[in-house]
Amino acid sequence: MTRTLRAAATTLVAIVAVGLAHPATAAGYSAPLRTAVADLPVATEVRTGYDRDLFPHWTDADGDGCNTRYEVLIAEAVTAPTVGSGCTLSGGRWYSYVDNAYWTLPADLDIDHLVPLAEAWDSGARGWTTSRRQSFANDLGDARALAAVTDNVNQAKGDQDPATWLPPYAPARCRYVNEWVATKIRWRLTVDTAEKNALTSWANNCTNVTISVTYAY
Repeated sequence: MTRTLRAAATTLVAIVAVGLAHPATAAGYSAPLRTAVADLPVATEVRTGYDRDLFPHWTDADGDGCNTRYEVLIAEAVTAPTVGSGCTLSGGRWYSYVDNAYWTLPADLDIDHLVPLAEAWDSGARGWTTSRRQSFANDLGDARALAAVTDNVNQAKGDQDPATWLPPYAPARCRYVNEWVATKIRWRLTVDTAEKNALTSWANNCTNVTISVTYAY
């Protein structure tokens, strides 16, 4: 091997080694809450064509027998449940932060899409691929995206945004606003004018905490 080729080979090995030692990190966003709200892009919402089935949800991405619903229940339990055959859960205890309630039966809890599927569609997901919508609907990559909450409270929320719905438990509202903003930023979703105004008002009255997210893509 010539000196030139040996040098080139050595350089290539060094580049590969550096790449392995310092893998590329995912792009992210970090700013105080009020700045984060100000940065949210405003656009008119469009519901045309929405169907919940366009967001395949409760998949079992890791093939362990527990779908997304149960993965969230296991992760959020304040008393860890026993996981039985078919991912049946027993002996667990859960806290629903939106209404300050505790539950011991999984059937009493819904898994809340912090940003509802219909709201996501309105705010940009209508232009996504089915694969991306599935990733949104089963987002275990950010603990703020999905939450185990009291079933009838989640049903009362429906597809509303913070302009028309906030947790009935008042001390939970700033957390909810923070997590809503983080989820919108993570998935690069827009807000409508009423939503932006409501978020701005809440941000001005909540602690100006730093919102940090890793973009979903």
